[in-house]
Amino acid sequence: MEIVFATNNLHKLGEISAMLSEGYKILGLNDLGITDEIPEDHDTLEENASQKAWYIYRKTGRNCFADDTGLEVNALGGAPGVYSARYSRMGNPVFPGLPPAEGNIKKLLLAMEGNPDRRARFRTVIALILDGVEHRFEGIIEGVITDASSGTEGFGYDPVFRPGGYSVSFAEMELSEKNHISHRAKAVHALVQFLNAM
Repeated sequence: MEIVFATNNLHKLGEISAMLSEGYKILGLNDLGITDEIPEDHDTLEENASQKAWYIYRKTGRNCFADDTGLEVNALGGAPGVYSARYSRMGNPVFPGLPPAEGNIKKLLLAMEGNPDRRARFRTVIALILDGVEHRFEGIIEGVITDASSGTEGFGYDPVFRPGGYSVSFAEMELSEKNHISHRAKAVHALVQFLNAM
């Protein structure tokens, strides 16, 4: 069975392909020549993942899945959440000239300055459309926001997120170790278990 993953990220495509049993082939958007800007304009990770998956399903008629991920910080009422990727560009402060990821981290650390409650979690939601029926899978990892950036691996908020039970940030971990415990890995594992059981 061929399933479309609504991404052009080759790393994600390879990771999921390696986990699936024989009989499944994962296609990326590039494989189908899709260059559309896929909409994701909802207020929750669930709705965004669903919106992206249904967009591709309706466009291609093929079984497909999409994901959305956010960092949810307790002291900020769950922010930046669904707006994680564009956090520094929303409201104030804005950091012109900084790459988005650096601006996001800078804004987050300023918002958390002096706050003793550093609890946070990363959450990934995957929406799978299979024969016109939607199935959802979730992965969560709990941790804390550190006082400063550390590490050079990973991307996004990895330099300021330390997962529970570890003494280093995601950005200080080997990629293989992070991929084993991460929110995305947990969501993908649930998806793979579902597909492999069919």
